[in-house]
Amino acid sequence: MSEKSEKAEILFRQGYNCCQAVLGAFCQDYGLSFQTAMKLASSFGGGMGRMREVCGTVSAMFMIAGLAVAENTTRADQYRMVQKLAEKFREKNGSIICRELLKGIESSTFPVPSPRSEAYYTKRPCLRYIADAVEIIECQLR
Repeated sequence: MSEKSEKAEILFRQGYNCCQAVLGAFCQDYGLSFQTAMKLASSFGGGMGRMREVCGTVSAMFMIAGLAVAENTTRADQYRMVQKLAEKFREKNGSIICRELLKGIESSTFPVPSPRSEAYYTKRPCLRYIADAVEIIECQLR
């Protein structure tokens, strides 16, 4: 497990959402304060505001890609990178959609997040998706 994967897992276990955990592991590398990163990513947990759409870890990869390369690439190149990141995540996990990734697990869209407990972390695959997203974006940016 990489240093960034460990940091992202710690953040998630501290109660940050999946998007915040991944972005938080990278934010300072790109001149983004931790506080700003947490605010920016706060709406993307639970598949965008708990609507179970695009997984927050995937959204975080896209944000990190933008921070890393947007100034030095064309929009088309940026979109190609985003599509490549999504495809790598999809290949590894079968989908980039939160409700599909949580298939078989109670995944309500009720706006109040589930309480965090050891049972929550054991039952949900989110830590695996966090680690996968970190690994994918780290490989892409090498």
